[in-house]
Amino acid sequence: MDCRVVVEAAVPVYDVETTDEAVRIAISKTGEMLNPDLNYVEIDMGERTCRNCGESHDPAFIAADESLVALELEMTVFNVERDEHAARIARKEIGQRLENIPLEVVEIEELEDEGEDAEEDEAETEDATAEAGGQDHRDESGGGGGRDSGAGDEEVLPEFEELIDE
Repeated sequence: MDCRVVVEAAVPVYDVETTDEAVRIAISKTGEMLNPDLNYVEIDMGERTCRNCGESHDPAFIAADESLVALELEMTVFNVERDEHAARIARKEIGQRLENIPLEVVEIEELEDEGEDAEEDEAETEDATAEAGGQDHRDESGGGGGRDSGAGDEEVLPEFEELIDE
């Protein structure tokens, strides 16, 4: 199973005056720490909400020209057994590059496997061929160079036939 994991990071930024400046610097700083090893991690502004009233706030908190910025880091984790396994992998991979920055898993979403869909489509095609009578559709031009369009036929390329014979 593959999962998309979103991790919230609290990134400290120094010598800033506005929240926009703090967010830009935090994204840049985080990108430098993650690249080139984790260039597949997407970095977005986080959302802060008041726990008491539910009101949303800017992703950066500024006090005395220093800021703490909430960022969301998103990555896809492949071939995991459970959601918890995906969360541990994401936290470890991101946490190794972002030293002294607290991380919290915000969301884990299971992704549909594209491989299973392709296998199902292939099985349906084979079933449709069998239902159509299993006819073998060959090139009827009479030439020996035509390829088979039959599903189960295997054809060895001429240069490999020479290797097999030796």
